[in-house]
Amino acid sequence: MSDKTAKIKQKWDFIPKNSALLVIDMQNDFVLEGAIMEVPNAKKQVAGIKKLIEACRKKDISVIYTVHETDPEFCKLEIAAFPHLVNAGMRKGTKGAQVIDELKPRASETIIYKHRFSAFYNTKLDLVLSSLKVKKSIDTLIICGTVSNICCESTARDAFYRDYKVIFGSDINSALSEKTHQVVLDNMQIFGKTMTVGEILSVIG
Repeated sequence: MSDKTAKIKQKWDFIPKNSALLVIDMQNDFVLEGAIMEVPNAKKQVAGIKKLIEACRKKDISVIYTVHETDPEFCKLEIAAFPHLVNAGMRKGTKGAQVIDELKPRASETIIYKHRFSAFYNTKLDLVLSSLKVKKSIDTLIICGTVSNICCESTARDAFYRDYKVIFGSDINSALSEKTHQVVLDNMQIFGKTMTVGEILSVIG
């Protein structure tokens, strides 16, 4: 982290009861070994994310999942960037598109289906969060999942633009390389706060 970046700190308190957890794209096609879009480090963060989900459920903190779906008809630029998605990968209705079994959503929990990197773009996430604002005074989003520099960062930035406080899990988000992941963590000093899963859990209690 550069000296300039280190001086940028978000000056607000993390109040767990006013937060919601976003679990970004922890799907079989990203996490399972040998999967078409495997992010090797994603498997390493499963245990930490599971602990966080369980803690949030115990404290009545809403857990919201995102599922990314690709299709040649409406994801042409995305497929141009990742050509191997032309024939397979995160297709609606396939096992690969499902959230991994270890982090399986409860029937009562919301799943946001998205076709672009940000979980806010053309989805019902804004509506879901607006409802939670009324019920629970939600003003903070905890973000974990994969891929750090694509869907996770895109969602974090869009949350910031909508005036949400952002907690970005430093060891429960993953990229294809540690160098790339670290760049994202540096960026998050501007758009939110970075915390380890242990630090988040200690605040949640």
